[in-house]
Amino acid sequence: MQYAAHAAAMSGQGAGVPGAPPGPSGTIPELIGREAELAELRSLFGIGNTPAVTDRDHVFVLVRGGFGSGKSALLRALLDEARADDRAVLDSWADPGDSRTDHAVLRQLLESAPPAPSVRPSGEPPEDGAYHRSLDTVVARLAAGARRPLICVDDLQWADAASLRLLRRLMRRADGSPPAVIASLGPGESPDEDALGAVLPLFRDHVSLAPFAPHATGALLARTLGHDADQAFLNTCQQATDGNHLLLRSVLGALAATPPQPGPDTAGGERTVSVALGALLPELAPAVRSLLRGTGAHSEAVAGAVAVLGSPRPVELIAEVASVPQPATEDAVHTLVRAGLLHQYEQGVGIAASLLSDAVEQFVPPSRRQELHAGAARFLLGRVAAPEQVAHHLLHCAPGQPFAPEVLRRAAAEASDAGAHDRAALYLRRALREPQTEEERAAVLCLLGEAELESSVPTAIDELRRSLQLSMGPSEQTSAARRLAGALFAVDRYLDALDVLERTSAAIRPVDPAYALRLEIDFLFISLVELASAARAYPRLMDLAMTDASGTAVERPLAALLSLRGAMVGEDAEEVVRLARIALAHGLAPADDESVVYHCAMLALGAAGRPDLAHDYAEAAIDEARARGAVFQYAHAVAMRGNANARLGRTLECEADAEAALEALLEVGVPLGSSHTVFAVATLIESLTRQGRVEEAQSLLERSGMDGQLHPYWINDYPLLARGWLRVEQGRLEEGLADFLACGARTVARNMPAPGFYPWRSEAALVHVRLGHAEEAVRLAEEEVALARRWGVPEMTAVALRALGIVTGGPEGLQKLDEAVRALETSFARFRYAQALADRGALAMRCSRIPEARADLQEAVSVAHACNAGVVAQGALRELRALGDRPRTRTFQGVDALTPTERRVADLAAGGMTNREIAQHLFVGLRTVEIHLTHVYGKLGIKGRQGLAETLR
Repeated sequence: MQYAAHAAAMSGQGAGVPGAPPGPSGTIPELIGREAELAELRSLFGIGNTPAVTDRDHVFVLVRGGFGSGKSALLRALLDEARADDRAVLDSWADPGDSRTDHAVLRQLLESAPPAPSVRPSGEPPEDGAYHRSLDTVVARLAAGARRPLICVDDLQWADAASLRLLRRLMRRADGSPPAVIASLGPGESPDEDALGAVLPLFRDHVSLAPFAPHATGALLARTLGHDADQAFLNTCQQATDGNHLLLRSVLGALAATPPQPGPDTAGGERTVSVALGALLPELAPAVRSLLRGTGAHSEAVAGAVAVLGSPRPVELIAEVASVPQPATEDAVHTLVRAGLLHQYEQGVGIAASLLSDAVEQFVPPSRRQELHAGAARFLLGRVAAPEQVAHHLLHCAPGQPFAPEVLRRAAAEASDAGAHDRAALYLRRALREPQTEEERAAVLCLLGEAELESSVPTAIDELRRSLQLSMGPSEQTSAARRLAGALFAVDRYLDALDVLERTSAAIRPVDPAYALRLEIDFLFISLVELASAARAYPRLMDLAMTDASGTAVERPLAALLSLRGAMVGEDAEEVVRLARIALAHGLAPADDESVVYHCAMLALGAAGRPDLAHDYAEAAIDEARARGAVFQYAHAVAMRGNANARLGRTLECEADAEAALEALLEVGVPLGSSHTVFAVATLIESLTRQGRVEEAQSLLERSGMDGQLHPYWINDYPLLARGWLRVEQGRLEEGLADFLACGARTVARNMPAPGFYPWRSEAALVHVRLGHAEEAVRLAEEEVALARRWGVPEMTAVALRALGIVTGGPEGLQKLDEAVRALETSFARFRYAQALADRGALAMRCSRIPEARADLQEAVSVAHACNAGVVAQGALRELRALGDRPRTRTFQGVDALTPTERRVADLAAGGMTNREIAQHLFVGLRTVEIHLTHVYGKLGIKGRQGLAETLR
């Protein structure tokens, strides 16, 4: 009963119906949530209007419960009702401080008896017989009434041996009319196990008090709050209390006294609980500590170790760190588990209620907490535990453990591999507190900068710069310089990145030419970003050959750069593909050499007419990025796949990928107008324009800050091309032409004559002819045809021939379009094929070749339909109507209108999968699934999932 006072102080002592809501004062009833147990006790003793469930002469009930289970409050509530029912009651409340004082409990029983002539024995010390006669006299007097008296002993485990012996005699009265007895048994060591053991078997009825289940906790919260608690609020309370009566009652009282905290509903509610729990700890901790000291010699040390180390821990670990012999630790754990203070889990022992754990930890000094964590780290290291398990404890102990730096570095690598870059950075920052050589510190700083790139690029730059300053050998200097340059590149500080790479390369070239070449590769790639630096880098770029890296680890990055060079200047396309394959042998983001230079190989594959390979490499990179939790790697890979889908004519897939890339980048705080988002934005604009969704494309252009003058970075050349397509579709021909010509001027300045990346000449030619500039249109188209034939990629040749055919016109132009269609018929470029068919059909009609025109236009609609290329489809439909045909006004309707991906998503949805499950199944974003289903519903003419399965049949 010593803990009832603590509970009353913390949550307010209130009278009334147990479990009732707080009164006007906000106090919480002493007994909550035990209505069923109280009703059972009423029935056993026949209290109030409840008839007794037994006619036995011996009604002996034992209430069992762990720490804070509410057994004392339950007994008090029962006795209050018994007295109100005119039942004679004798009660006592055993205390560990009096457990070795003879007759302490019996004295309380006699003192609680109703007024009568004194029957207490005189003389000190009294004999057992004297107390027995006194108690017999009281019981006999009370039994003379209409109802049998009720004796109550709370915390029987602390009753003194003399009282236990007398209680046993009373319960075994020979006259067959003993009083009714109720006692409670809780945690704690008995002063005389034999005496207690002799009494316990006499209790025939047992009531056990279990912790409240979550639904019961929810009901109690609802009573206190006056409304149902939301799930997050309920979960927080349940986790804090584990359904413990005392803890929950204390929390309810604290909540009633805590003003609601500001914030959104859920966040504000959680803050309110947090404030209430914090206010409880100073009052709860002394009660818990007192209880622990009453449960055994080692209980406080063992419980403190469990609370500090957190989560379930094996007993042998607790014994080691608490400096308690293992047998004694096992005994203490056994006692504490029985008391409800610890829980036994498969992995070890732990404290289920976080509030209780926090209360225990309150009385463990900070220095002792550090010692416990250090001991746990040593123990786990000796058991060859995973580095992260050891590192968790190193985070909380003082520096100086000789094994700490290596373990923390290995733990950071584990965390990074799992995608937990914030956790990796935490381990590495802790590693920097350990004594290390400058070389070791440089390595840690380099790793820290790399980890922080995922969350805070400016912070990463500072760490990486320090790492470079401390790096000693060529390998470490190269690694630090490349990572620092990459971070500077990420925030558009290109000149700073070039300076770092150039200076470091020059410094280590005399010592290690291979590492110097690796830095030079990054230097040359970043140099292409700006026109001035590109011009300076061009001669060295053209001098490089694969033999420069023969037999070194630099072969793959050099192959990536050279594949880009080949696509830029129009070298042999097959050689470009071969180099790209070498570059991507270990993927887009190889673990041994992560660098944006490998993106060159992806772009080169698309320009060389192998977007299928680029798509496959991007898919593999996406899966790897998901597994590693690498946001930037994922965003860049999915954007690359989107661009490959654009070249493949998969318009909706292109849209979904571009949006997924943008969503991922925006999620980590990358603004829409940054260099990281430009590629994805341009890809999305291209997709939307092809579909005829020009208003959406224009809105995106404006929101991304790409509607005005674009900085002359290489990354902005593609947006110029995409914006030009949009302008033409909007009817703003002069502006579209200006964008195409600006794109061309930039690529020429970068010595990129080949049309593989940007076929700006053919696009400009098509606008020129519409503006009446026939001569310039033909000149540009012929120039691109010549460059494309030299490049040798059928798709690019066909694109140029299509433009030349249109601007030439007549039978000669039709021949050019025939050649373009033949080249595209078996290519991957389905959108370009649809364009060429539609243009050949339109020109054939003007040349009075009606049957050929009709066939081409109908096929163009079909191919455009499959590509979701609305612009091409609508243009071909207009030409068909001009021929007198009456095609449907809406061609994108019905099951046959679904693309393969849409059909796959629709089938999964019809099969009962949720959008999230479909996303996980297809390894795409949730938004991608939503986009596909939106298109599915539109094409099928339904409003949602209802009727989807039937429509698909």
